[in-house]
Amino acid sequence: MKYQELAARTLIDKPDATYSDQDLMVIWNAIGLAGEAGEVAEIVKKGIFHQHGLDKGKLFKELGDCLWYIAALCTKLGWDMEDVMAYNIDKLRERYPEGYRPEDSLKRVDVKTSEAQNWKDDDPWKYARGEDV
Repeated sequence: MKYQELAARTLIDKPDATYSDQDLMVIWNAIGLAGEAGEVAEIVKKGIFHQHGLDKGKLFKELGDCLWYIAALCTKLGWDMEDVMAYNIDKLRERYPEGYRPEDSLKRVDVKTSEAQNWKDDDPWKYARGEDV
């Protein structure tokens, strides 16, 4: 059997669930963010590895597009982007109290098993506070 036929065993014909407008907008913006992040990676890859020279003007614009989608996701999820940014800085301070060091990246004492679980909660700070989920 060919790979495509074997892989098709797990292919569904249609979605097995219904999605709310909210779900669709979150998906739409997450895919948009992934696309823009891919454009950022492509500019850097071609600029450095292909030795075309880094086009900082294009990179600047694409980073702005990434921020737009991040802001859109925060809006659709009812989060203040400032809170997301503050949480990220707090996480980095905990993970790297003396600034980045490779040995600290191996410890990862800040990551709990529960963070990897799928959560549907309107209080993202619950995770920052270390409350059980």
